[in-house]
Amino acid sequence: MSSEIFKTLSLVKAEKLNNNVVDYARELVQRESVTPADAGCQSWLEKKVKALGATVTRFKTQDVSNFIAVIDKGEGPNVAFCGHTDVVPAGDLSKWTFLPYSAHIENGVMYGRGIADMKGGIAAFIAAAELLVNDRTFEGKLWLFITSDEEGEAEHGSRAIVDYLKAQGVVLDYCIVGEPTAKQTIGDVVKIGRRGAISFDIDITGKAAHVAYPSHGINAIHLMSQVIGNLNEYHWDKGNEDCPGTSLQVTHFDSGDWTDNVIPSKASISLNIRYSYKYTEPRIKEMVEKAVSTVTEEYVIKSYRSCVPYFCEESSSADSLKDIVRKAIKEDFDIDCTFSTSGGTSDGRFFKEICSQIIEVGLPNKTIHQVNESVAVAQLERLSYLYFSIFNKLLSRERMNTSKENQHEVCV
Repeated sequence: MSSEIFKTLSLVKAEKLNNNVVDYARELVQRESVTPADAGCQSWLEKKVKALGATVTRFKTQDVSNFIAVIDKGEGPNVAFCGHTDVVPAGDLSKWTFLPYSAHIENGVMYGRGIADMKGGIAAFIAAAELLVNDRTFEGKLWLFITSDEEGEAEHGSRAIVDYLKAQGVVLDYCIVGEPTAKQTIGDVVKIGRRGAISFDIDITGKAAHVAYPSHGINAIHLMSQVIGNLNEYHWDKGNEDCPGTSLQVTHFDSGDWTDNVIPSKASISLNIRYSYKYTEPRIKEMVEKAVSTVTEEYVIKSYRSCVPYFCEESSSADSLKDIVRKAIKEDFDIDCTFSTSGGTSDGRFFKEICSQIIEVGLPNKTIHQVNESVAVAQLERLSYLYFSIFNKLLSRERMNTSKENQHEVCV
C-alpha cells in the first residue's frame, strides 16, 4: 500500500501494521475451523487481546465456541467488533490451486478457506486494535465478539453472546461487523442493514382418484398452484437505493410418487421470503397462511430459518456511525462509499437487540464460499488501516467532546 494512505501514521508504524495483519491472517486461515469447530482460533485471539489488557470471557453452547473480550479505558462509548472464526467446508481439494488451509501467498494474493469470510477481517481488527491501544489514548470500552457458529444454523453463537450481554446489562453504542462487503476494493460498499429471511414448507392434502373421473378426486397440485398464484399476487415493497425490496421464491415442489392416470392426493412446496424492515415476521407468516387458507382447509405450514431484518438507525451527525464510517473511507481512500442492505443475512440481526447503530464493512466478497477463496494482501492492509481509523474516531476524546456539546445545545 502506498505510504500516502497512512495519513496519521509514521512509515515505521504503517509497515508494522501491514506485517501484522498478514501474519495474523495466515495464523487464522491455517486453522481448519469448519462450523462449529474453532480449531484453536479463539485461544490464539485470547492471547493477543489479553496482551492489550482485555478481560476475556469464553463459553460453549452445545458444540459452539463463543468469545467475549473487552478493553476497558473508563467512561466513554461501548464500541464493538463482531465476527466469526468458523468457515464453510473446502469441498473438492483437487480443485484448489493451493491447499485451502495453507494461507499461501502468490503474486500478492493470499489464498485460503475463510480468508475473505471472515478471518481476514478478524486479523485486520486485531492488528488495528494493537495499534490503537499502544499508539493512542482513548476513552470507553472496545469489545470483541467472536463465535464459531455463523456459517451454520447460528442458533448457539452470536445469539448466545447477545443473551449473555443482555443479562449483564451491556448496551452498545456502536457495532462494526467484519463481514466481507466490498465489491472491488475496501470501502466501496458498506452494509447498513440486512433484509430478514424466513423459509416455509407447505403441505396440501387432496384426494386421489382416476384421472378419467376428476369429479371423484381433489387434485393437490392444482390447489398448490392456486396457493403459488396467491403468493405471487402480493404487492411486496420495491425497496429503495439503500434497501432492496421484499421478494419470494418457491424453491421446491413435490407431489410424491406418481402415476400418469392417478390424480395426486398431496403436494408440497418450500419457499423463502427475503423481506425488508417494513415487514415483521408475524406479518409475513400471516400473509402466507392467508394465501393457503383461502384455497383449502387441508394444509400444514412449517416455518424455519428465521432471520429478522435490521437497519442502522439515524443519529446526530457527531454520533452517526454512518457518517463516521463514510468520512473515514473518504479521508483514507478518497472513495464515496455506497450504502447497501443487499446479500444474505448476518449476525448483525442479533446485535441489533443491544445496539441501534450497526454497520458491516470488510473485505471484497467475490470469492467467498468458493474454491480458491482469496484476498489481495493490499486489501488486508487497507482494511486494517480503515478499522484503525474508524475505531480511533469512535473512541476519540475530540468526537466525544463534540457530541457532549451538541447534547448541551439540545438541552438548552
